[in-house]
Amino acid sequence: MNPAPQDQAEKMSRAQSFLAAALLFCVVTVSRSETVILSSVHDVLVKFGLPKGLIPDTVTSYSLSENGKFELELERSCYVHFDNLVYYDKKISGNLTYGAISDLTGIQAKKFFVWVSVTGIEMDPGSDEIEFHVGFLSEKLPVKQFAEIPTCKKSACADRIQLASIAEVRSFFLLVSDGLDLLILGVC
Repeated sequence: MNPAPQDQAEKMSRAQSFLAAALLFCVVTVSRSETVILSSVHDVLVKFGLPKGLIPDTVTSYSLSENGKFELELERSCYVHFDNLVYYDKKISGNLTYGAISDLTGIQAKKFFVWVSVTGIEMDPGSDEIEFHVGFLSEKLPVKQFAEIPTCKKSACADRIQLASIAEVRSFFLLVSDGLDLLILGVC
């Protein structure tokens, strides 16, 4: 007993509709996952009201959970010169909310001769400044310093080696008995 041609056509139409819906679902899923993959961490910072130049150019991967917790990995630990020398660990993590990063780990800034951990970053509403928290202390800097994505350097002195005058060297040696190694660190 053969099914009626109308029943066969109806079954075929349902199968085609199901196949088209499944194909559309796959295309939408793939295009959504491509958007996530193609979106850089720098674009994410901008979507959260922060400047893209807070993180250097060597990000290899990152993850951002729905609650704002993020982790990112750089090719290697490295240094960037802003107003201060900044050290980026290979792994950086924190909590991202609109206009702020809290519970930050993996970033340190050099103040005078001391490295201090940056624990939070916050946009200052109504101004062109961004505030960096170091424990209970903070410092505000112009946002324009972070407008461009910085290049990460392997060493603290890359592109920054300066020649000291003889007078500077003499006064440095009078203050420091350790000599040349410390002099190079002081000059950078």
